[in-house]
Amino acid sequence: MNKSETRRRGLTIIVSIVVLVGITWTGWHWFTARHHLDTDNAYVVGNVLQITPLISGTVLSVQVEETDVVKSGQLLVKLDPADAHVNLDQSKAQLAQSVREVRSMFASSASLSAQVNAREADLQRVQMDLARAQSDVNRRAPLVTTGAVSQEEFQHVKSQLSAAQSTVNAAQSALLSAKEQLTAGLTQTEGTSIQDHPSVQRAAAKVREAYLAFQRVELKAPIDGQIAKRSVQVGQRVQAGAPLMTLVALNQLWVDANFKESQLKDLHIGQPAELVADVYGKKIIFHGTVAGLGAGTGSAFSLLPAQNATGNWIKVVQRVPVRITLDPKELAAHPLRVGLSMEVTVDTADQTGKALADASHEAVVSFTDIYDSQQAAAEQEIKRIIAANLGRTAKPATH
Repeated sequence: MNKSETRRRGLTIIVSIVVLVGITWTGWHWFTARHHLDTDNAYVVGNVLQITPLISGTVLSVQVEETDVVKSGQLLVKLDPADAHVNLDQSKAQLAQSVREVRSMFASSASLSAQVNAREADLQRVQMDLARAQSDVNRRAPLVTTGAVSQEEFQHVKSQLSAAQSTVNAAQSALLSAKEQLTAGLTQTEGTSIQDHPSVQRAAAKVREAYLAFQRVELKAPIDGQIAKRSVQVGQRVQAGAPLMTLVALNQLWVDANFKESQLKDLHIGQPAELVADVYGKKIIFHGTVAGLGAGTGSAFSLLPAQNATGNWIKVVQRVPVRITLDPKELAAHPLRVGLSMEVTVDTADQTGKALADASHEAVVSFTDIYDSQQAAAEQEIKRIIAANLGRTAKPATH
């Protein structure tokens, strides 16, 4: 075999290999690679909760340290309860006094009603006396001219008539005064009961406020999570709203993958994703789902947004955060931390889901019930104080 044939055969083999590689790459790209978008600009994100006191006070004890894992309702910090206890005692005393004052109002209204009845009876009696005196005058007037009744006797019965008229006028004035007093008293109690009277309700609100403040000297974890950035110390005077520590919900994490704006057209809700964390390496693969698209690029929400309408301008490809939810079971088996780097690959073969910009789904509602018992206990204490000061014969009367 001469050199030309050897060279030709070698070139043929090389060309065949190149063609085979090209066909293989084209097939792989057409059937697999073109349906995958990847980025290493992705980070773990989660709910980071600032623990802040609802009232001011001096720290008596701190029950947790950084990195501690806590459960919902677990005590974190306790403040000095002395001031809150004093305010609670004062509000309880004020509520008891208000109940007794309102009881006095209702009793006064009943007394005034009885006085009105008595004045009406007095008026009826003197009106009968007036009618009798008027009858005596009418009967004797014709007899004066005949001499059957003396002038002196006639003047006497007329004097009795005038006195009876004055008595009736006085009784009418007394009845009117009693009715006005009853009306004034009813304006304080009409249409309500002792328990529902505005004065009692106002005092009850003060007890509720003071009771809740007394309960809030204990700061409890609202959710399960891990403690971070603990800055509070024993003996420190803290103000309401001051951050004491951070609580991170490690069981509610997701990934924000920052894809280029040119990649967004192929991304849809529900597409599967594979994620690799640098902390575990490629031996651990997390599986997630595309859940939504951020409302804007990172530069749009920066402290100093870009002013592209001024000066020289250079186009920079922008990135938009795409939320990737994680499998809770995988997250529990291989815990992550907020801020860790991730590599994300999204399979875009399924184009049936909604476009990211049109996505609308129910938000995951976060809640805590650790404060419900405080409110219920406050209501029970208010009912106890009112009942203790109503009296054994008191009834929730209305007018």
